[in-house]
Amino acid sequence: MNIRATRLAFLAGAAALAAPLASPAQADTLREALAEAYQTNPTLQSARAQQRANDENVPIQQSSGLPSASFTAQHIEFVRTSGNSFTAPERTLQAGIDLGVPIYSGGSVKNSVRAARERVSAGQADLRATESSIFSLVVAAYMSVIRNEAIVGLTANQIDVLSINLQATADRFEIGDLTRTDIAQSQSRLAVAESDFRSAQANLIGAREVYIQLVGRAPTDLQPPPPLSGLPSSASEAVDIALEFNPDLMAAKERAAASELDIKVAGASRLPTVSLFANTDYTNFYGTLGGPTSNNFAQSETTANAGISLRIPIFQGGRPAALQRQATARATSAFEQVIAAERDVIAQVRASYSSWIAANSIIVSSQTAVAAAELGLEGVRAENSIGNRTILDVLNAEQELLSARVQLVTARRNAYVAGFSLLAAMGRAEARDLGLDDEGLLYDPVVNLNRVDGAFWDWDRDPDPVAVSTRTVDITAPDADIPQSGAADAESNINQ
Repeated sequence: MNIRATRLAFLAGAAALAAPLASPAQADTLREALAEAYQTNPTLQSARAQQRANDENVPIQQSSGLPSASFTAQHIEFVRTSGNSFTAPERTLQAGIDLGVPIYSGGSVKNSVRAARERVSAGQADLRATESSIFSLVVAAYMSVIRNEAIVGLTANQIDVLSINLQATADRFEIGDLTRTDIAQSQSRLAVAESDFRSAQANLIGAREVYIQLVGRAPTDLQPPPPLSGLPSSASEAVDIALEFNPDLMAAKERAAASELDIKVAGASRLPTVSLFANTDYTNFYGTLGGPTSNNFAQSETTANAGISLRIPIFQGGRPAALQRQATARATSAFEQVIAAERDVIAQVRASYSSWIAANSIIVSSQTAVAAAELGLEGVRAENSIGNRTILDVLNAEQELLSARVQLVTARRNAYVAGFSLLAAMGRAEARDLGLDDEGLLYDPVVNLNRVDGAFWDWDRDPDPVAVSTRTVDITAPDADIPQSGAADAESNINQ
């Protein structure tokens, strides 16, 4: 057994011995990472807050069709009065209550509320799209950490192998079996391997930083992800599902429906409006009405009136027509955006499906390449020992095996990410689809909509704003260390 095989066997054995003793908190799963991001990612939390603000457009539009009441009061001091006014008071107090009840507004209120509801539905679809986007980024970051950990392990092992090769080459040079050129070639490959190792470490640190940015905590011994379910059998099946469930397309359709209602709202300004009104007023002259003959006058009075008001627009300078033309143009734009979203969805689904199929094919090819490279390296080493192969041939074979292994772990990462991206484009990569509802984690935007829909009390308010996302300023900067169990898992994944 060679040095590399011995090292891998030790790592695998150590991981197997440590597994029964490991606590769940010492390792992260993909589901845990997604759940953490779902609860604490600031982009997702901000989108939820924006949607709650969007929900308020419904009661805002409803308020235009509800009764309104106001109280006014004023105290007036008459500093100078007309000399011809013998009964003018010196001061007055006036107070009144006005009540208005809209009866008919040409349909503007009804259609404004309907349009607001459509936009709320569009916002809920946008929230789903944000959720899928964050999950896709988390999956990519999770898999990138696993891939880069494997590559760091492979390049570190390559340094060990090349160091042993260099020592063996130097020993053979001492007895005259090899030349200084062989030593130089071995030294060159070792130096390249060391630079590759440093680059791999930097890439791993970068991947861990992206993970922290998205999830809100440092990755700890990431476990292999579960198999993806619900993947389509063909690109056409994926497109059919996406056209029905893709949140971006659904949002575009909801906005187009709202824009049609905006046309009716704009046209309503040409129609009559009817409302009821009632008011009562109280006036107190402080005993100053009538001057010296004030006893002849009532020094306070209360009046009340009620009625119905009809307003019929006759000419408004072309404003209603301009508003309606503007709304029509915006509706046309919204309809075009539906087609644009549909095109984007189809292109995204087909491209993701193609990437997923290609990555799976690359996995199969890379597995064959790794097996062939391992056999080739074994043969080249054997032939080198009897003088039929040069040191350069051995170095090339080792480099070829490393490249095949790196390509395999990269293909595995790309296949998983492409598969998840395909599910996201199909509208099948949200919290419910991923089973995050098992622990009551789901955020339901309908709850807030139901809370505010129909609310009419002016003094309602929510608690003061506060951020709920976790900060990462206190998280220690990640390094390029690899947990033994993670290295063993990465190596076992390569050979699957």
